Order: sequence, then structure tokens, then C-alpha cells
Amino acid sequence: MPSPASPTDAPQRSRFSWTYFASPATFYPLAGAMIPWFAAAAALLCAAGLYVGFFVAPTDATQGESYRIIFIHVGAAWMSMFLYVVMAFWAVIGLAWNTRLAAMMASAIAPTGALFTFLALWTGALWGKPTWGTWWVWDARLTSELILLFLYIGFMALQAAIDDPRRADRAGAVLAIVGVINVPVIYFSVQWWNTLHQGASVSVSRAPSMAATMFLGMILFALGFWMYSIAAALARARSIMLERERRTDWVVSEVRKAT
Repeated sequence: MPSPASPTDAPQRSRFSWTYFASPATFYPLAGAMIPWFAAAAALLCAAGLYVGFFVAPTDATQGESYRIIFIHVGAAWMSMFLYVVMAFWAVIGLAWNTRLAAMMASAIAPTGALFTFLALWTGALWGKPTWGTWWVWDARLTSELILLFLYIGFMALQAAIDDPRRADRAGAVLAIVGVINVPVIYFSVQWWNTLHQGASVSVSRAPSMAATMFLGMILFALGFWMYSIAAALARARSIMLERERRTDWVVSEVRKAT
């Protein structure tokens, strides 16, 4: 016959449920433990992508050496869209269930998303000059990507303009949710309109239209950017937690440990 459960069993079981880490106090040390691993993975993957993309991949028959900028450009463009969707997801969770951690995660993702959007636009301009003969055209994809950068900046500016963190989170969440409609516009723009920007070289429905080493270099960079995004978002989330929860006992305890 099984022995009756002790009163301490329930708290022990709850430690391993997903809701246990929904509190900033419990998520903070977990984030701190994960950051070095994701940062190391980012460094290794980006270094491998740099080696494959710039030293192993063959020279393109049409574009020459200038095409190598796509190894950074494509991964940055992917992450700019993906991070906005993730930011909007956390914004929805925070708005629907009024969870502090979800709102903090949305705020933590925004700067990294803006960084990759700027990087995608900048590397696109570097590629466009020798390929199209101009740094910028008001192409559907370029314009919608520029709007994405403005959405990131608007999200951060709106939150910074409101003193009350709760009100700032709600206002930012509304903007993030409304702005997510721009992501499919970016992705499908080359199919919906006649644009200068080339179509996707990588698709889930067909084999990549490039050499295997080119594809490998692109994927390595994309994975490296992904790992970096996680590490950066977790580090920024920890800073936001310390700032917003600075009067709580657990933050005081963490500060004492650090000093």
C-alpha cells in the first residue's frame, strides 16, 4: 500500500512544472544559467558560418565575390521577421494573462530584433550597389522591411515614453500585435508584386537553388544569429527584471550575492 504523500511533496512537484518558471524570481537564475551556453553556441556557429561562407563556398558565376554578403544578409533578414513574431507572441501572452514575465520578454526581444532588421537593410544596401547599381530602391520588400524597423523602434519608444511599466507593456503589446501583419507582407512581397528583389533561394517545398556549401554557410549563420538572439534576450530580460523588481526581497538577495 503506498504511503500517504507528505505536505512537502506538492511544492517539490510544482518546481518542475512550466508555471514554476513564469515568475521573474525563478526565471532569473534559469536565464543566467542558459546565457553562457547560447552565447558559446552563437560564437561557434557564426565562426563556422564565416569560414564556410567566405573561404569554402565557391565564387558565384554571375555576381562574383560580392554575393558573399548574403550569408549575413539572409540570416539577419530571417531573424528580423522571426523575432518580431516571437515578440508579438509574448505581447499577446502578457496582454491576455497579465503576466509580468511575458511582457518583460517582449521588451527584451525588441532591441535585438531592431538590430537584425538594421543589419538586413544595411547588408542589403551593400549587396544592392554592385548588383543593382544603387544603394536603395523603393522596392516592396525593402520598403516593408524598413517599416519593420520603424515598428521595432516605435515599440521601444512607446514603452519608454510611458512611466507606468504596466501601461507601457499594454500599449507596446497593442502596437506589436497590430504590426505583426507586416511580417507576411515582407515574406510574400516578391510573389505579390513585381519587385527587383530576387525570390527565396531556400524553401521548405523544394531543394535549395544554390551549391551545398553556400546553403551550409547560410544555415550556420542563421543558427548562430538565433543562438545570439536567445542569449541577448535572456541577458536583457534579466536586467529588466532587476530594474522592475528592485524593491522585492529576491532582487535584494541577488544583489547581495553579486557584491
